[in-house]
Amino acid sequence: MDRALELAHESLFVTSPNPRVGCVLVGPDGRVIGTGRTQQAGGAHAEVMALRDAQAGGYVTQGATAYVTLEPCSHQGRTGPCCDALVAAGIARVVASIADPNPLVGGRGFERLRAAGISVEVGCGAEESRELNIGFFSRMIRKKPWVRLKAAISLDGFTAMPSGESQWITSEAARSDGHLWRARSCAVLTGVGTVLADNPKLNVRNIDTPRQPMVVVCDSQLRTPPEAALFDCDRRVLIYTASSDSRLAQRLKSRGAEVRRVDSTMRGRMDLRVVLADLAQEGVNELHVEAGAILNGSLLASGLVDELLMYVAPTLLGGGVGVARMPPLGRLSEAPRFDYVSALPVGGDVRLIARSHGANDF
Repeated sequence: MDRALELAHESLFVTSPNPRVGCVLVGPDGRVIGTGRTQQAGGAHAEVMALRDAQAGGYVTQGATAYVTLEPCSHQGRTGPCCDALVAAGIARVVASIADPNPLVGGRGFERLRAAGISVEVGCGAEESRELNIGFFSRMIRKKPWVRLKAAISLDGFTAMPSGESQWITSEAARSDGHLWRARSCAVLTGVGTVLADNPKLNVRNIDTPRQPMVVVCDSQLRTPPEAALFDCDRRVLIYTASSDSRLAQRLKSRGAEVRRVDSTMRGRMDLRVVLADLAQEGVNELHVEAGAILNGSLLASGLVDELLMYVAPTLLGGGVGVARMPPLGRLSEAPRFDYVSALPVGGDVRLIARSHGANDF
């Protein structure tokens, strides 16, 4: 199972919107006869890849054990049911990490395997598999992506100088590490304020990845310039707006953007919960937020951030732009609570990961 989890991790940048899954086939004599991992969406799943590997090696799969990091699927999607492939291959035993949260599967894969006379064991490597697919579990169970907010800050909590200068607060190593987190996400979310101030590309650079995450912009008044750098990369661009100005929308559509109108809240801002629900419908598992203080503050104040990814530089700015602009709190007990997950030196900086209190309770 350790090897199967390693294989699943190798699919970190590949499988979206599908889960990252690894499979190892072991013959009756205890030898590994096949390995596989889930391919890009529309490609073969881990179990089928492992069966193909065994066949290519001239191995017989009759009576073998399949170690797989997620319940084999039981439905017809872009590929056929993996549980049927295992049955047809004569697999005698399946050891799976965890049940698939997809309601189209949800235990049916295990039922079909057992009905075919295959022994099924569940639980080995469950925590690791769920963690590797935290966004997939979130989308399937909560109907919203796993929202990860990334920021680079000084020791005193500022993301930029009062002038707006921010390049670069953190080291090159920290910035490279940040691109790894971009690469594993399904979409990168920003606000129009960041687009106007920094004109970022928001693409993955210097990372070997077969795809670029979709870019999502919250732009209530459609102020995104058609010449913005984010249009220069080959990936989907989705803009959410409260504006009904068809002329402005058409200018952005002419650059390839998809523009979607979202109703405003009582305060006149877009309903971010509606945005997240729509992104879940689009198959977004992990949403990587790189935005300014206003959008960050709105997400945090609404309780929509699951995880903070903070790169802290050993420097003091003494003032400047904060991570988030939120309404003043009446009491300390009203403050959003996060639990530290890890603290790791990256270059000369420290990478902090913290999760919203109770974010994993689903």
